[in-house]
Amino acid sequence: MNVAPPDTTGDVGDTQYVQWVNLSFAVFDKTSGAMVYGPAAGNTLWSGFGGPCETSNDGDPIVQYDQLANRWMLTQFAVPGGAAGFWQCVAVSTTSDATGSYNRYAFQYNQFPDYPKASVWPDAYYVTFNMFTSFFTGARVCAWDRARMLAGQPATQQCFQLSTSFGSLLPADLDGPTQPPAGAPNYMLNFGTNILRLWKFHVDWANPGNTTLTGPTSIGVAAFTRGCDGGACVEQPGTQQKLDSLGDRLMYRLAYRNFGTHESLVVNHTVRTGGSNKKNQRTGIRWYELRNNGTPTVFQQGTYAPDADNYRWMGSAAQDKVGNLAVGFSVSSGSLRPSIRFAARGPSDPANTLGSETNVFTGTGSQTQGLARWGDYATISVDPIDDCTMWFTTQYIATNGTFNWHTRINSFKLQGCQ
Repeated sequence: MNVAPPDTTGDVGDTQYVQWVNLSFAVFDKTSGAMVYGPAAGNTLWSGFGGPCETSNDGDPIVQYDQLANRWMLTQFAVPGGAAGFWQCVAVSTTSDATGSYNRYAFQYNQFPDYPKASVWPDAYYVTFNMFTSFFTGARVCAWDRARMLAGQPATQQCFQLSTSFGSLLPADLDGPTQPPAGAPNYMLNFGTNILRLWKFHVDWANPGNTTLTGPTSIGVAAFTRGCDGGACVEQPGTQQKLDSLGDRLMYRLAYRNFGTHESLVVNHTVRTGGSNKKNQRTGIRWYELRNNGTPTVFQQGTYAPDADNYRWMGSAAQDKVGNLAVGFSVSSGSLRPSIRFAARGPSDPANTLGSETNVFTGTGSQTQGLARWGDYATISVDPIDDCTMWFTTQYIATNGTFNWHTRINSFKLQGCQ
């Protein structure tokens, strides 16, 4: 824990849960909760592979369980810079056992590929970056050749570079066993002033000249102001240190599900609540469900802020197979140490609303000593076995301090999902 924030990510497979917290990962038996491997340094996945992926352990990880193939896809960057360059390291398991062998890959970039977010789609693993030299140079979106990586064959990537007007895109990540319609592009989102921006990324591995990225298309949403104006304002007890809302971006994941009757995308970000008086301002979770009829449009949306005292931020959203929607998040105030909660809705609940929140864990410490960044991301995922159980992982602080974060992994099942 010599780095912060932890960049907490995890996913659930057939029998295991894999969690990665920046520089280390561990494998748990999902039934007993026992740790069956780790904690191990992230770059142990590339032992014997050579190059920066083996020698550098730089974090910003993402864990994905590819339930279409029953494989794990684990990735982090290696960014030694200079002549050694900038790399994204990718490991794809050869079986459903995360403690087994992996096909390993390293994709190179000419700039620092910050804040990677990856997803599973039938025709590719899609990934997005915020690219930097000494300054931000725009978002980059890439597709990795999933079929060849699953087969352990040499694999390539196809990428598009966006301008500095666009950053922090999220790629659509498949939940559930029903695939998107044949040939469907991967959907990518970020937000602007009272809009969501949508791109469609279609990759053609046989003829790369036919690969396209179209957009952005603007999708109007209810007016909002970024949480903390995009910076740090989240209060904690016993310290003047404010926490960063990361209100300048959508929060991981952009969860896609094909219900047969419709396709759905859910996502969230942090917004200001409490009016224009700064003394009364707090933060809440703005969540969206988009449905696709050729081009995704907003089906429902809401801002979750059920009281005037607490800040809610660092959310992650998903839907189960019957359409229950859950959002996990952090919650804090001047009298409540950063804690973990979730709120949910059923498909027959009144539109644009989430129900009462459930407390997962009450924090016992505040983050102090000049460190504002918190979480950077959290992850909620859906169990591939029952397609009902939600698994949520994020950070908390056990005792007042800095660089002493802890994480929780919580699972729950919502009413009506059998």
